[in-house]
Amino acid sequence: MEIKNLAPNIVWSIFDGMTKVPRPSKKEEKIRRWLVDWAAAHNVECRVDRTGNVLMRVPATPGYEDRPTVVLQAHMDMVCEQNSGVNHDFENDPIETFIDGDWVKARGTTLGADDGIGVALALAVMTDPDGKHGPLEALITYDEETGLTGANNLEAGFMTGKILVNIDSETEGQIFIGCAGGKDTCALFRYAPIPAPDRYYAKIRVSGLVGGHSGSDIHLGHANANKVLARFLLGQPDLILASFCGGNLRNAIAREAEAVIGIPARRKDPLVADLNQYIATVEDEVGDIEPNFRMNIETVERPEHVIEPGVADKLLAALQACPHGVQCMSRSMADLVETSTNLASVKMPEPGVIRVETSQRSSVESEKEDIAHTVRTVFELAGAEVTQGQGYPGWKPNLNSPVLAVFSQAYSDMYGKQPEVLAIHAGLETGLFLTKYPGMDMISVGPTMHGVHSPEERLSISSVGRFYDYLKEALSRV
Repeated sequence: MEIKNLAPNIVWSIFDGMTKVPRPSKKEEKIRRWLVDWAAAHNVECRVDRTGNVLMRVPATPGYEDRPTVVLQAHMDMVCEQNSGVNHDFENDPIETFIDGDWVKARGTTLGADDGIGVALALAVMTDPDGKHGPLEALITYDEETGLTGANNLEAGFMTGKILVNIDSETEGQIFIGCAGGKDTCALFRYAPIPAPDRYYAKIRVSGLVGGHSGSDIHLGHANANKVLARFLLGQPDLILASFCGGNLRNAIAREAEAVIGIPARRKDPLVADLNQYIATVEDEVGDIEPNFRMNIETVERPEHVIEPGVADKLLAALQACPHGVQCMSRSMADLVETSTNLASVKMPEPGVIRVETSQRSSVESEKEDIAHTVRTVFELAGAEVTQGQGYPGWKPNLNSPVLAVFSQAYSDMYGKQPEVLAIHAGLETGLFLTKYPGMDMISVGPTMHGVHSPEERLSISSVGRFYDYLKEALSRV
């Protein structure tokens, strides 16, 4: 069965259409055109602002004209991750979906349910002939995943609603009323490439790690491939480093990393013995949550250049010293990560340059700045050039929110239990909306999905159906 034939068909047909349109972050022209064309085909009012955000608007259904306008909000871009060996061009190829029991998945790539299903749910509600609701707006933002660009540059007055329902959460039955703010820290190591000496050269690779979202999954304690690899290399004597690359996106925990190294030929057998012992150590530490962890070594030809030793030593030392993971739990909200940092990626974009990207999060602004300063200091002490982004604010929880009360009661009436009311340790666009629309009443909800930001991403079919019914019912009560 194709996913477009799943129920509710009005939702899945829209999501299926989106999977056929490439939509990497910052390259969203195709999906924006698709959205504008979809609105025209369904006689829905549509506008695009100068940043690339899309706003659709439909009037109230008969008898609901006196209700307040509700904004349904989601983002149009997706994280583009694929497994090694998978040949997929995210700028041109459609996502290949399939059904596995109750789950919709993609073959070897991210699915894009984050946040394609949010967009599909919003558009479905707006055009459902059986829906009952006041005036609705759908705000579909640009470049959420790599900078919150659309939300950050949203024009004041672009949307008119004073109530906003963000559909970008990942667990049915949970209502989020707060999120962490974030900041990026980037370090550049510059070096003079030197001719590679006559040594034994090998590539050491870390793979098979779970990875995941650097906000919502950071508390799970999954290993970071950059940290795993640097830790091993730093302990090897007489090592020269030709390359080090690991991780991909700033908001994903690094799943894979590899380095090309050179050692004296006499060190070959001791290196392999050390690696086997190190693999056993890592398996003992995290094997229960990283069952597919792999680390292997293969002989390679001598590269043309290597990194000058002084810089290579400082790079590995900085990667070892750089904090990663949960730094502090909330003292006011149970089980909420308050502050964390992610050693996201190490890349060599051009000869003579090594770029390390990290991201820091906290629901307390001062702690966000403190951990960002700590990371900055580590890399400055190692001699790197460090830059930091402006960052984005968090969203302070409001337990007295009127829209929270409506959605909580609707869920309780429909399913016989109270929803969980939570804050999330991830960057939602909601915090930025408050800077342009102060006083807006907001919640964040969504159907169940797992493995977002990784090729393990999957979306629950039954949850989508239940959530859609719940969303329609709650909107009829606003």
